[in-house]
Amino acid sequence: MHTSTHSQKPIPSQLLAWLRTLCALAVGAALVLPAFAMSIREMRTLEKTEKLGSTYTDYYLVGVMEGTLATHDQAVRNGATPTICLNGRRLLPSMAKGLFTTELKRNADLYEADMPVELVMLNALGTVYPC
Repeated sequence: MHTSTHSQKPIPSQLLAWLRTLCALAVGAALVLPAFAMSIREMRTLEKTEKLGSTYTDYYLVGVMEGTLATHDQAVRNGATPTICLNGRRLLPSMAKGLFTTELKRNADLYEADMPVELVMLNALGTVYPC
């Protein structure tokens, strides 16, 4: 009677090798693919449903504001035309939520719930600090 070499290998080691390969692919994809931005709807839901939701969203908006400015500055260094100019004016972390909510109110008909928070912040900064 002939037995195949496939049936002689233990299944757990084959499964382990497959899982290692799958994990390596997942880690590689996580390093290559961009992070997904939070939508306006997701942020509103977080703010309403979590015990510290308002605090989380406040910190998130500060990060979005700082990230938007850093991305803008890098684009300008790479030759893009500036659209946000502080011109020596202060931009404090405590201003992030006000900038965001004012922009949403000012252009309520422009934004849909599934649009990214970053888009609102970019437009707010460009409106308040134009070049």
